[in-house]
Amino acid sequence: MGAPSFAVAAGGGGIVSGGGGPDPDEIRLKHERARVAATPLKFGAESYESVRTAAADAAGSADCSVSADAATYLTLATTWPEVAGSGEAPSPMTLSRYDDQTALADPEQRGDGLFFNPGIGIWQLDSAGLGADETAATAIDSAAAASKVAPYLVGKYCDSVGSGASSSSARATAWKAWHACDEGACEDVYQRLTEEGVTKDSTVSRYGGAQPRQCTYEGASYDCLYVDPDAVEGEDAWTSPDFGPAPVPDPFYVFTYTSGGTDYEVRYWLDADSGAGTDVSASRELGVDARTALHWAADSGLCDTTATRGDC
Repeated sequence: MGAPSFAVAAGGGGIVSGGGGPDPDEIRLKHERARVAATPLKFGAESYESVRTAAADAAGSADCSVSADAATYLTLATTWPEVAGSGEAPSPMTLSRYDDQTALADPEQRGDGLFFNPGIGIWQLDSAGLGADETAATAIDSAAAASKVAPYLVGKYCDSVGSGASSSSARATAWKAWHACDEGACEDVYQRLTEEGVTKDSTVSRYGGAQPRQCTYEGASYDCLYVDPDAVEGEDAWTSPDFGPAPVPDPFYVFTYTSGGTDYEVRYWLDADSGAGTDVSASRELGVDARTALHWAADSGLCDTTATRGDC
């Protein structure tokens, strides 16, 4: 294929998709699915310990009186209404299925599964909000995600309490960025957590079935994550084609690429995974909403050195 084109795409070249804006059906769908089944609430054991640690740290340095338990439940409560209405363990690999704008799809239409899902992970960290500076890899990593979400929520809660709000009102304010909480589902879950606690599920790992790998590209080595929806651990309803309007993406690699002092999230599909006839990469500058600008390119040169896949 000649010289790899990815560096051009990551630097702002390639073919650009964008301008889609929010999906008006997203909030409706999240409201419809927010209520959580009256079954024991399950959560990945490894992920729970990460949440507990991050929440306890946040409570210890908080500007208001909040216990480690309360901070933990505050952090957990959004997850089932957002991604696991069944009450099963939310999967750290969860990829959003409600945004189906053409701005998020390969403009060359080289494959149905070449799609850049903007909301990622247990907390659906989105490039339009709290996930703007995260990649799919850091949002899927439940330890990394918990260390971001727990202090954010505790901070919002304490700010609200400090302004005179009741505890329940302060929780609602803290959860405001999660639309599944709009109609009280997260408060319901919070109360259940205080009464029943969590059933820890050891079959759901830190990455929810995604696999940390080592990759090389353009002569450099990267920590990368291989994300294959067929390997999901935990709640897998989102992997059903009829779950939402957006396509289930083909398996992809994700890593952080730096060009000219600017960091980019890169998602890279091997032809062997997508059947596109070429490798394809899509990148966004960190801090930029994926719906606003994605840079797509036919690509080559990525090697998964852990599994010896790709251009090795």
